Parts: sequence; structure tokens; C-alpha cells
Amino acid sequence: MEVDMKSMVVADENNKQQERAPGEESDGSPKKRKLGGIKTMPFILANEVCDRFAASGFHANMITYLTQVLNLPLVQASNTLSNFAGTASFTPLLGALLADAVAGRYWTIVLGSIFYELGLISIVLSAVLPSLRPPPCPTQVNCQEANTTQLWVFYISLLLTSLGSGGIRPCVVTFAADQFDMSKSKVTSRGWNFFNWYYFSMGMATLTAITVVVYIQDNVGWGWGLGIPAMAMAISVVAFVIGSRLYVKLKPGGSPLTRLAQVIVAAVKKRNMPVPEDPGLLYQNKELDAVISVHGRLLHSEQFKCLDKAATVTEEEARNSGPPNLWRLVTVHRVEELKCIVRMLPIWAAGILLVTCSSHLGSFTIIQARSMDRHLSRSFQIPPASLSIFANLTMLSGLVLYERVFVPFIRRFTGNPVGITCLQRMGIGFTINILGGIVASFVEIKRKKVAAAYHLLDDPKAIIPISVFWLVPQYVIHGIAEVFMSVGHLEFLYDQSPESMRSTAAALYWVAISGGNYLGTLLVTLVHNNTGKERNWLPNRNLNRGRLERYYWLVSGIQVINLVYYLVCARLYTYKPVEESICKEDEEAEPAKDEVPAKNMANGANGNAGEMELSADAERA
Repeated sequence: MEVDMKSMVVADENNKQQERAPGEESDGSPKKRKLGGIKTMPFILANEVCDRFAASGFHANMITYLTQVLNLPLVQASNTLSNFAGTASFTPLLGALLADAVAGRYWTIVLGSIFYELGLISIVLSAVLPSLRPPPCPTQVNCQEANTTQLWVFYISLLLTSLGSGGIRPCVVTFAADQFDMSKSKVTSRGWNFFNWYYFSMGMATLTAITVVVYIQDNVGWGWGLGIPAMAMAISVVAFVIGSRLYVKLKPGGSPLTRLAQVIVAAVKKRNMPVPEDPGLLYQNKELDAVISVHGRLLHSEQFKCLDKAATVTEEEARNSGPPNLWRLVTVHRVEELKCIVRMLPIWAAGILLVTCSSHLGSFTIIQARSMDRHLSRSFQIPPASLSIFANLTMLSGLVLYERVFVPFIRRFTGNPVGITCLQRMGIGFTINILGGIVASFVEIKRKKVAAAYHLLDDPKAIIPISVFWLVPQYVIHGIAEVFMSVGHLEFLYDQSPESMRSTAAALYWVAISGGNYLGTLLVTLVHNNTGKERNWLPNRNLNRGRLERYYWLVSGIQVINLVYYLVCARLYTYKPVEESICKEDEEAEPAKDEVPAKNMANGANGNAGEMELSADAERA
């Protein structure tokens, strides 16, 4: 797809960029087909929905597969899943760099989907072939664990799905957002939040997986239970490719890491040069930055002024009429790209400890649920892994209520068209999540109290006469927290990142999850190894004799410290200033090369992104 690098013009209200239709002559006589917009969503979201369905159906009950099919000890199984989740959340950084630098988002998604499908097929084979799993052990006592070969087949399957996730996760949400005009003026006038509805679609896919797929895994078999997600992923690849002619496909702008390195190197080389007091004297080049600033250039900010040295023009460079050496002189836009990343990192880092504290809760809660009364009727029991349905239902209904009730109500007090800022939304999510850990600790105390009353503490396979629905409140609380934290975090990273690095910024969301999972593994291992053998907090086989509630208290305390850190970072954060270029809907003529529209400053504290805009209407936002 062609991008007009001279005019730097954003498309019409549907952000429909144009490209030549098949068979179009070079004179452009046939009418150009408009791309992007809402018509692309069925194809793009079909890929992400099927991916999420496959991933949720695979992961939701995997702790059961590892402990009851591969016969791994609880702590080893939980750490295996956390390490895998960490790897699957780190590879998006590699996929994002590939997308932003070389391949573009479309081809990165296609390649990632193929790898993911290969991984799912491998996992299905490991579940179906008897030689790839140990003998059954219904008593869960003195079980033969999976041998090295069987584990390696399973690990290779996980690695393939991790590589696939690396191509899909950072690119689908940004590729979908590319189909719309995501400037502040358009977002506030649209009346709906793209990220809310994106997350809603993902929640519906997860909800379907943890009800239908988990039930099949527990009651029909692991072959079908893992085969259905594999088939769903295959359908997603086909759907995504079918819609390829409708998509806006922005060209990759070159390696973002190289541009960031050039700023640092240039600033170091000119470390002894004074920075001019007038920012207008710093180096700017619209043509050089055109491909990485299609929707508007970043404007100079006062923070991290030492980096401005990279854009300071020497007398020799001023006399040079040729292209600059980017390892000695870079534009203001490129300097501000680095400043954006540096400003975002402290906020981003707060999400790591949140994931650390939550990474193992799902595994432990499923083991708790398996020991409780799960009957909905005499003949039907709810699968333990399906309890997360309550978190998903809460999240789905919460997103609708957030959009239709919370935002209209709160904007009366804030004056913000989107209700509250991304940072405020994340802070609320951090706070609510702490309550979930505290509630979980009291539920565990209640569960063990009932087990002691019926003399069941020494029987790990016993069903304790306490309803599994005691676990529901903590799921509901975590679902509410996700409405605020997860969506707000993703929106913040997309909105505040440079436009040429949005895949990389979306990957940071998953890298935070990766780091959190690895730290979670370290935390669980330290707790398991340092809390004794008699009353270990996290025992391998009999959770009834453990002290899981103390682990919940520990992670809740860590989250309180993390919340204080986040509030300090959010208070000091400065929103990025950006110049947005706009054009009339039917404007055909290209603006003059030296034409510079007037600028207006939008209020960064109250706006969705706190951006500088060229639209006069943005002043009222």
C-alpha cells in the first residue's frame, strides 16, 4: 500500500487509506478503492478471537493436564506453566521488532499464526499418542511421572505456540487500530472506545473456551479438548488472509531500536555542546520523518533536555546540503520518540509486579476447586478450570457498564470526554486487584477449616463438603480489576507510544506479563523452598496441609507497595505532545510542500492522550 509521505495526511473519519485497485493504470484513472474501517473488523478480529479461544482452551485447564495426565508435582507443574507463559509473553517483543522494522504487521500476523497452529497440532499429538504420555494414575499416589522424551515433546509444542504468540499478540490489536483514525479528536467524537470493544471480543472468546473446551477436556477427552482449539486456529488463519485486500497496511519504518540507538549515540557525541534556548533551532526534517510520522510529528518537550543535544546543529552540519549522518544528527521527532519510551517505562514496569502476584493464582485456585463440592445438580459438576467464567462474565459486563454507565456518569465531574485518563483507570485496577488477594486468603482459611472439621486434611483426593462457589467472589473482583487495569494498560501503551513503534509498545504489554511470570516462578520457588517441610506454604501433593493463605497475604502486601510506586510515577508522568495533520473528507489536492497549519494545544491532563493537535475543535476537548 502506498503512503503519501509528502502531505502526511490522515484519512477521512473511517481512516480509510487508499491504494491502487488491481489493474489500475499508472495515471490513476480508475477510482481508488478506500481501505480500512469497520468492514475489516470481522476478518481481523476473527483471527484474534480464534487465537484467544485456542489459547484459553489450551491454558485454562493445563494445570490438570500436567498434574493428572503427565503426573507432575504441583509446584513443578505450576512453575512450568508460568515459565511457558513468560516465554509466550516475551516473544511478542521479537515479533514487534520484526513487524516495525521489516515485515509489517500483516505478514508478521500470518507467520505467527502458522507457527501457533503447528504448536497446537503437536500438542494434540502428544495427548492422543499413548507413547507420549505416562501410564494413568487415578489415585495420584506414587505416580510415574512423564519421562524426558515425553516432556521434551510437550516443551517443543509449547515453544512453537510461544513463537506464534510472538507474531500475533503485538500486531493484531495495533493492526486493527490502524484501520481507524485513532487521533484524539476522532476518538473523543466517536462515542465508543476501540480498546473496550477489542477486549470485549477477546473476553467472549475466552468465555466460550473455558466453558465448552474445558468441559470437553474433563468429560470427553484431551484429544478433542485440544483438537478443537487447533481447528479454531486454522479457521482464524483462513479468515484473516481472505480479508487481506481490504486492509490498511502501513509500511514498516525501519528498525526502531536503530533509531533509538542513533539518538543516544548522537547525544553522547555532542555531550559538550550547548543546547539552544529556542527549540525552533533544533534540527527538523519532514521528508526524512515522513514514513514514521504519517499521523503527525512529535513536538519538542522540555523533559530529558540532555537528549536534545542529538538534534543540535553544528556549523559544519548547517553548511552540509546533503542528507545528515543520523549517528551524529537526528530530528526532533526521533529524539521525542526516545523520550516517549523513557517516560512510559516506569508506568509499564508497575504492571510486572501485578503479574508476579497473579501468575500462580489460577493454578492454585483450580487445585482448591478440585477439592470442593462442584455439583450444580446431582449429575453435573462444574469443571474446576471453568470457574474463571465468573471473572470473564464480570469483565464482559463490566466493559459494557464502563462504556454505557461509568463514562457518562464520571465525565460530569471530570469534564473528560472519555471519563477518566488511562493512568487513572490503571490506578483503580491496581487497587481493586489487592482486594482479590485478601478475599482469596480468607476463603482458603474457610476451606481448610471445613476440611479439618470432617477430618479430611490428610486425604488430598477427598471432596470437602464446602461449595466451590466460595471461590466466586475473588474471581469477580479480579474481573472488575481487569476492566480497569488490563484495558487501561493496553490503551496507554498504544496511545502514548510513537506511531512507528506501536507494535513494539504493544509488545511491552506482553513483556510485562513475561517478566511477571518469571518473577512469579521465582517467588513460588523461594516460598516453597524456605517455608519448611512439615507445614510448607505450597506443598507438592496435599494442599490441605499447606498454608496457601499466607502466600496470598504475601502477594497482597507486595501489591500494596507496587500501588504506592505506581501512584508516584503516575503523578509525575507527562503526556506526549504530538502534531496531528488533518484534511477535509473530499480534499483531492495535495497541500503545498511548505504549508504548515496552525497548532492548538489540547489539555494533556484531561485528554485521552494529552496530545497537541492541529484541529481547532480539539481545543474544546
